[in-house]
Amino acid sequence: MILALVLPGFSNGIPLQAYLVLAAVLFCTGVWGLINSRNAVRVLMSIELMLNAVNLNLMAFSNYLDGQLIRGQVFAIFVITVAAAEAAVGLAILLSLYRNRETVDMERFNLLRW
Repeated sequence: MILALVLPGFSNGIPLQAYLVLAAVLFCTGVWGLINSRNAVRVLMSIELMLNAVNLNLMAFSNYLDGQLIRGQVFAIFVITVAAAEAAVGLAILLSLYRNRETVDMERFNLLRW
Protein backbone atom coordinates (compact mmCIF):
# COMPACT_ATOMS: atom_id res chain seq x y z
CA MET A 1 0.00 0.00 0.00
CA ILE A 2 1.40 3.37 -1.02
CA LEU A 3 0.66 6.32 1.21
CA ALA A 4 0.76 9.81 -0.25
CA LEU A 5 1.71 12.67 2.00
CA VAL A 6 -0.87 15.43 1.61
CA LEU A 7 0.49 18.87 2.46
CA PRO A 8 -1.05 22.31 2.02
CA GLY A 9 -0.69 23.23 -1.63
CA PHE A 10 -0.57 19.60 -2.71
CA SER A 11 -3.42 17.50 -4.04
CA ASN A 12 -3.02 13.80 -3.34
CA GLY A 13 0.74 14.23 -3.22
CA ILE A 14 0.99 15.84 -6.67
CA PRO A 15 2.54 19.33 -6.55
CA LEU A 16 0.95 22.36 -8.15
CA GLN A 17 3.84 22.69 -10.60
CA ALA A 18 2.96 19.35 -12.21
CA TYR A 19 -0.53 20.59 -13.00
CA LEU A 20 0.81 23.89 -14.31
CA VAL A 21 3.34 22.17 -16.58
CA LEU A 22 0.66 19.85 -17.94
CA ALA A 23 -1.69 22.78 -18.55
CA ALA A 24 1.09 24.73 -20.29
CA VAL A 25 1.85 21.76 -22.55
CA LEU A 26 -1.84 21.38 -23.40
CA PHE A 27 -2.22 25.10 -24.08
CA CYS A 28 0.91 25.26 -26.26
CA THR A 29 -0.26 22.20 -28.20
CA GLY A 30 -3.58 23.94 -28.79
CA VAL A 31 -1.88 27.13 -29.96
CA TRP A 32 0.38 25.13 -32.29
CA GLY A 33 -2.65 23.33 -33.75
CA LEU A 34 -4.51 26.62 -34.11
CA ILE A 35 -1.66 28.28 -35.99
CA ASN A 36 -0.53 25.39 -38.19
CA SER A 37 -3.82 23.76 -39.17
CA ARG A 38 -5.76 24.53 -42.32
CA ASN A 39 -8.59 22.16 -41.44
CA ALA A 40 -11.41 23.97 -39.64
CA VAL A 41 -12.33 20.94 -37.53
CA ARG A 42 -8.76 20.73 -36.24
CA VAL A 43 -8.88 24.44 -35.40
CA LEU A 44 -12.03 23.87 -33.32
CA MET A 45 -10.37 20.92 -31.59
CA SER A 46 -7.31 23.07 -30.83
CA ILE A 47 -9.50 25.75 -29.27
CA GLU A 48 -11.18 23.10 -27.12
CA LEU A 49 -7.76 21.84 -26.03
CA MET A 50 -6.78 25.35 -24.99
CA LEU A 51 -10.00 25.74 -23.00
CA ASN A 52 -9.33 22.44 -21.24
CA ALA A 53 -5.88 23.71 -20.27
CA VAL A 54 -7.55 26.77 -18.75
CA ASN A 55 -9.92 24.48 -16.83
CA LEU A 56 -6.98 22.49 -15.49
CA ASN A 57 -5.35 25.70 -14.27
CA LEU A 58 -8.58 26.84 -12.62
CA MET A 59 -8.98 23.57 -10.78
CA ALA A 60 -5.32 23.37 -9.74
CA PHE A 61 -5.23 26.90 -8.35
CA SER A 62 -8.58 26.45 -6.65
CA ASN A 63 -7.31 23.39 -4.84
CA TYR A 64 -3.95 25.01 -4.10
CA LEU A 65 -5.30 28.24 -2.63
CA ASP A 66 -8.22 26.85 -0.64
CA GLY A 67 -9.49 23.33 -1.10
CA GLN A 68 -12.74 24.03 0.74
CA LEU A 69 -14.02 26.76 -1.58
CA ILE A 70 -15.52 25.86 -4.94
CA ARG A 71 -14.76 29.03 -6.88
CA GLY A 72 -12.45 27.26 -9.31
CA GLN A 73 -14.98 24.52 -9.92
CA VAL A 74 -17.72 27.07 -10.64
CA PHE A 75 -15.52 28.90 -13.13
CA ALA A 76 -14.51 25.60 -14.73
CA ILE A 77 -18.16 24.61 -15.18
CA PHE A 78 -18.81 28.01 -16.74
CA VAL A 79 -15.88 27.52 -19.15
CA ILE A 80 -17.13 24.01 -20.01
CA THR A 81 -20.58 25.44 -20.77
CA VAL A 82 -19.14 28.16 -23.00
CA ALA A 83 -16.89 25.60 -24.73
CA ALA A 84 -19.86 23.33 -25.43
CA ALA A 85 -21.83 26.21 -26.93
CA GLU A 86 -18.80 27.27 -28.98
CA ALA A 87 -18.34 23.74 -30.28
CA ALA A 88 -22.00 23.38 -31.21
CA VAL A 89 -22.16 26.72 -33.02
CA GLY A 90 -18.77 26.19 -34.66
CA LEU A 91 -19.68 22.74 -35.94
CA ALA A 92 -23.03 24.02 -37.23
CA ILE A 93 -21.25 26.78 -39.16
CA LEU A 94 -18.70 24.28 -40.49
CA LEU A 95 -21.46 21.92 -41.59
CA SER A 96 -23.15 24.76 -43.45
CA LEU A 97 -19.87 25.78 -45.09
CA TYR A 98 -19.14 22.18 -46.04
CA ARG A 99 -22.53 21.83 -47.70
CA ASN A 100 -21.95 25.02 -49.72
CA ARG A 101 -18.23 24.72 -50.52
CA GLU A 102 -17.68 20.95 -50.11
CA THR A 103 -14.47 21.53 -48.17
CA VAL A 104 -13.33 22.31 -44.63
CA ASP A 105 -10.03 23.82 -45.78
CA MET A 106 -9.85 27.29 -44.25
CA GLU A 107 -7.81 28.65 -47.16
CA ARG A 108 -10.78 28.05 -49.46
CA PHE A 109 -13.34 29.86 -47.30
CA ASN A 110 -13.68 33.08 -49.26
CA LEU A 111 -17.22 34.06 -48.37
CA LEU A 112 -16.80 37.74 -49.24
CA ARG A 113 -16.15 36.92 -52.88
CA TRP A 114 -19.00 35.87 -55.17
